[in-house]
Amino acid sequence: MKGREERSIDYLSLSRTVAHALRHQPARYGLQLDEEGWVSVEELLHALRQRRASWRHLREEDLEIMMASAEKQRYELRAGKIRALYGHSLPGRLPKPEATPPEILYHGTSPEALPTIRRQGLKPMRRQYVHLSADLATASQVGKRHTNQPVVLVVRAREANEHGVRFYRGNDQVWLADAIPPAFIRFP
Repeated sequence: MKGREERSIDYLSLSRTVAHALRHQPARYGLQLDEEGWVSVEELLHALRQRRASWRHLREEDLEIMMASAEKQRYELRAGKIRALYGHSLPGRLPKPEATPPEILYHGTSPEALPTIRRQGLKPMRRQYVHLSADLATASQVGKRHTNQPVVLVVRAREANEHGVRFYRGNDQVWLADAIPPAFIRFP
């Protein structure tokens, strides 16, 4: 096996593949997630090693480096298992413990989505939860995935929570919620 310093791993590509495996298509990788979204690190490594020749010597420490070098905390590694923290499009809903949200959260979107959001509020769409950002910059960055001119909506999260909308912590920057009615959204 090549020495550590001789190996070159594209951690962004690795992170994208891990996201696909843990959030969207585990069966495609031969993985079976448990009811909370966990899978053994060894099973994931085995699946990844089969995908690319350059990954045939992947180790748990490579996953740790991938996680540490990422802009966002997307994964959790514990006791020989790994899971994605949020963003799942799998059928069935992974349980999350409820949490009291901050006063305000943000949601980045496209101008084209505004009429529907004004009528229906924010819905999970193809995901399990509505994704909200803890700050304007992150919400704007998320909105730029959909358009060059994103719109950032202000969600009165604490008020919505007091009226029965459930919230869940994704990580330090991402909050998850059930559907948010338009009454709790400030539109531009």
